[in-house]
Amino acid sequence: MDCIRILIADDQTITRSGLQTMLAEHQDMQVIGEARDGAEVVELAASLQPDVILMDVRMPGINGIEATRRIHRTSPHIRILVLTVFDDDTLVFPVIRAGASGYLLKNTEQDELLRAIRTVANGGAIFSPGIAQKVLGYLNAPQPNAPKESFDELTAREREILELIAQGKTNAEIATTLNLSSKTVSNYISNVLLKLHATDRAKLMLMALEHGLGQANKL
Repeated sequence: MDCIRILIADDQTITRSGLQTMLAEHQDMQVIGEARDGAEVVELAASLQPDVILMDVRMPGINGIEATRRIHRTSPHIRILVLTVFDDDTLVFPVIRAGASGYLLKNTEQDELLRAIRTVANGGAIFSPGIAQKVLGYLNAPQPNAPKESFDELTAREREILELIAQGKTNAEIATTLNLSSKTVSNYISNVLLKLHATDRAKLMLMALEHGLGQANKL
């Protein structure tokens, strides 16, 4: 690959500008576009067909997880490298499941970021050290047990909420999606935790992902 064509997706102008300036110094990289939110990055990915997308997770409207899922479904050849301040389990696993090839924190050193871009552009995968440990820990740990693969103990609404949790949505995003109050969503999640014997939200998410939830591809 002679020149890596890069699309930057971040809702912070100063972050996009900083990345643009840094990448412009390297002849094997070219920034071909910038997106301010999830909807814009999905649109630009389709029209520009970049080699790599630097994807923030928390953006207005469509979040980075859902944007990654949509782009990966329609253009699986586009490599997505998540660049975020969050190292939360409830974001790491859904975005990897959605199709991201890497996950770095924004405090990553410049040389490491450049290496990561080149790695994913050439078909590899790369993660910040702490993220890599989480992934390896998940792969090596005994898988959580659900009462049944179909989660029959859950009501239709509880299963719907579990699906959205597996997609990496926050309580506020779930509330907006289902037209519920945040308190109601919290109550539903508490019930799901009890029914599935999960000790926290991260374990609940892993359980859901393990059983095939979180794969919605709705536009």
